[in-house]
Amino acid sequence: MRSRGAGDRRGDTPDPASGICPARLIAYVELLFFAYRDFTGEADTVLSEFGFGRAHHRVLHFVHRRPGLRVADLLDILRITKQSLARVLRQLVEEGFIEQRPGEADRRERLLFATPKGSALAEKLAALQISRIAAALAEAGPDAPGVTQRFLAGMIGEADRASVEALVAGREPVRSTETDAP
Repeated sequence: MRSRGAGDRRGDTPDPASGICPARLIAYVELLFFAYRDFTGEADTVLSEFGFGRAHHRVLHFVHRRPGLRVADLLDILRITKQSLARVLRQLVEEGFIEQRPGEADRRERLLFATPKGSALAEKLAALQISRIAAALAEAGPDAPGVTQRFLAGMIGEADRASVEALVAGREPVRSTETDAP
């Protein structure tokens, strides 16, 4: 069976939603794979020095950026199960990158804070990725920041877009209704 590649002429009819031909769209898919590889690559190298992976990075990033983040809200942000988070969070806590405190109003809540060690690592990783994004935006031209913002927001499912944009803008995340007590 022959695969359809960029040179396959059967894919020249523009996609009805975007007006772009399928060959161009698949090229964008591939560019996203390579961009993600390089966007995460330098951070992966740093993380590997600690025996950490991308899950550790995501947890540390959001905890660092939102001190006092509830475990329940982190689960909502990352869309992972408690079990998936537990292993990663336990390692970050045991190695002194994150600390957990009980909630003031509800002692069953667990609030997460990056330690100074965790903040230093989070900032180091962010600096690597910020540098890559800044260089790409500069190369893409003066309209790139706005177009990129709209493109990335458009990649997020419509049902989640408003809450993600609020989160990124620094407003309170949407709170889940369940407690994270055992």
